Amino acid sequence: MNMFFKFRLYMCYKDVLILLSLLTITQAYVNVALNKPAYQQHPHKTGQKKFDASNAVDGRKSDLRPWGGQCVVSGDEKKTATWWVDLTRVHSIHHITIHYMTNNKNWGPFNYYAHFFLGFSVYVSNTPDISQGKLCFKDTNFTLNIIPAVFTTACLLHGQYVIYHNERAPGLVYPNGYSEYARTDLCEVEVFECDVGTF
Repeated sequence: MNMFFKFRLYMCYKDVLILLSLLTITQAYVNVALNKPAYQQHPHKTGQKKFDASNAVDGRKSDLRPWGGQCVVSGDEKKTATWWVDLTRVHSIHHITIHYMTNNKNWGPFNYYAHFFLGFSVYVSNTPDISQGKLCFKDTNFTLNIIPAVFTTACLLHGQYVIYHNERAPGLVYPNGYSEYARTDLCEVEVFECDVGTF
């Protein structure tokens, strides 16, 4: 084997190793909640698609108004608000992204909807029962000034259901800025897992 051939063979293996190394750090995530069955505890108007729980998993998030038909709208003046999606089988979840209703207005302390989301929780479960789920995230730090309109959290759990929950429990004193009632006015909930077959 001459020296030139050995050098080319080494370079070829080196390129393969570099390519394999790049492949191992490339990841793709799939939204496994897209178009899956979704439900809510207190619908705004039962049977009206414009406000339905399924709007939060339809992949549309360009119109963030309550009447735009792309968001779930919950019932008024409720102390608890729960929304959940059935992923139809157990998934290995990586992260979850939530797009809140903004009414297509600037987000921040003067947006009417922001105070309804303070104190929310996200659970992953194998049933729609929160008490049997594992807590993925609980808001204890957000204020009207810093809660994002689009929220993403790592959630390295296995489960079939993702549950969004908020409450205003009687007798508890909540921090300044919290609403009197809880709502699930969500425009999109995306549940991502690592795509099978990617490295």
